[in-house]
Amino acid sequence: MKRKIQFSLVYRDMFQSAGKFQPRKDQLERIAPVIIKMGCFARVETNGGAFEQVNLLYGENPNQAVRAFTKPFNEAGIKTHMLDRGLNALRMFPCPADLRRLQYKVKHAQGVDIPRIFCGLNDVRNIIPSIHYALEAGMTPQATLCITNSPIHTAEYYSAIADQLIEAGAPEICLKDMAGIGQPALLGKLCGMIKTKHPEVVVQYHGHNGPGLVMASILEVCKNGCDIVDVAMEPLSWGKGHADVLSVQSMLKHYGFDVPEVNMEAYMEARALTQEFMDDFLGYFMDPNNKLMSSLLLGCGLPGGMMGSMMADLKGVMNAINMNLAKKGEKELSEDELLVRLFDEVAYVWPRVGYPPLVTPFSQYVKNIALMNLLMQSQDKPRFSMMDDNMWGMILGKSGKLPGEVAPEIVALAKEKGYEFSTTDPQENYPDDLDRFRKEMAENGWDEGPDQEELYEFAMHEKQYRDYKSGVAKKRFLADLQAAKDKQSAGHMSLEEATAFKHAKADAVVAPESGIVLWEIGGDGECVKAIEPYIGKTYAEGERFCYIENTHGQIIEIPAALGGKLVEVAAKQGGHVSKGDALAYIERA
Repeated sequence: MKRKIQFSLVYRDMFQSAGKFQPRKDQLERIAPVIIKMGCFARVETNGGAFEQVNLLYGENPNQAVRAFTKPFNEAGIKTHMLDRGLNALRMFPCPADLRRLQYKVKHAQGVDIPRIFCGLNDVRNIIPSIHYALEAGMTPQATLCITNSPIHTAEYYSAIADQLIEAGAPEICLKDMAGIGQPALLGKLCGMIKTKHPEVVVQYHGHNGPGLVMASILEVCKNGCDIVDVAMEPLSWGKGHADVLSVQSMLKHYGFDVPEVNMEAYMEARALTQEFMDDFLGYFMDPNNKLMSSLLLGCGLPGGMMGSMMADLKGVMNAINMNLAKKGEKELSEDELLVRLFDEVAYVWPRVGYPPLVTPFSQYVKNIALMNLLMQSQDKPRFSMMDDNMWGMILGKSGKLPGEVAPEIVALAKEKGYEFSTTDPQENYPDDLDRFRKEMAENGWDEGPDQEELYEFAMHEKQYRDYKSGVAKKRFLADLQAAKDKQSAGHMSLEEATAFKHAKADAVVAPESGIVLWEIGGDGECVKAIEPYIGKTYAEGERFCYIENTHGQIIEIPAALGGKLVEVAAKQGGHVSKGDALAYIERA
């Protein structure tokens, strides 16, 4: 009998690997039935990672989005799963235990079945408590091995960690090859070791395409007992993302595995919808380089999804490095030359800081150390002389035990600075803190929400939640979106040409008299100099736009011309304008 292989669509990670934001609730409600209609997915990744946080960043409620997206899959019998960073949960820094425990109760109530729990250091102390919390909440915890390629990251090393996680109660193991640099032979051997010793344990493989090994890795793990494979679909498959379900299905089917058929009509419908979401706003925040593969990733081991931010960082310090080289009469470096030096420096730094798997946030720390080393060397200063608290926290063991030994030169530098290495359980550094958030929510009159989901979100993403509640997040996002649209529309135009192009598509709201701009009036005619309206706000024809207090002290109401969407504010609150000046530009619908 042919062995059965199931597929999981990583719809959340498709977007996170490609850009900054996730689809909105209304978009997720539209795509879910079509994904179900494709008929080939046993599981769908719905949330976790940065999903909840970026919802807050664009001013939406993530709890409503998660519930809306999971509901149709729950009803169809398709398992939903989320990405969970263990000690860090759904953020980039550690969480108190009471918040971690609450997370699983909330997510289970929201319709999430499986948390994929990982620690960037593979420290079981950061994973095992989450396994217990998830089981208590009625979820199915999937413990995760973060795959990388180094002399100490052997199949035996990973298999021993898997034994501990399974003994702690994990019924599933994920092989998370987040950079796509896991060697197919190692992945196949590791999968075989786990399934031989623990045949009842479900093994799921998650790989990225970046350097081009992913299809070989999928075949190897399936040949060695893997049960479920993560896949993507167009237009967000391949590049530095994930393998497409069509290719994976074809390969495994022709090898002899029992794999589900794909409803191609539904595939094309889902493909078109996803493209529509990208055209709406998501695509404006996607780095086109993430659609490109790169074998250079094999040498440095950095995740493909980091390439966009890494290139931005590289360009940010390039001028400083070249200025320093020019002062010394040395040849300046091109972008490609500096990129190769950065990759070489990552290879130098990585073993010396203890071989942390290059996954969030430790990949960022290693890359930043390497980048700062290049800058310091251009100033004739020693390596490792510019490291922030996060970098030192990783090195000192405050986030967990490093897989390898820290180099003597860095140990000596830590001693010189008066730092101490930690061997205690990282959770001990973060006492329970939910009561503080409960107290503030009560004082603000904020409801804790169904199943305490609003309390959870406030405590998990405190700053972003405050900005969401105040409306600042929505305003900031719409301004960023308009700026991104303007940049794309401008192309190779000059600033003056781009401005003229934007204004040609919009109607100016013009000051009929000279005076002071007032955006709101409150109380008994009291003038309140409020902040200007957000970019993207829509107005009906003739609707009040703002006020002008003229030179005679009279308050004049200014209408929003023919109505439409606000694309530019030209006058600041409390600013003086002359008759005929443009106050703003509104693009007609």
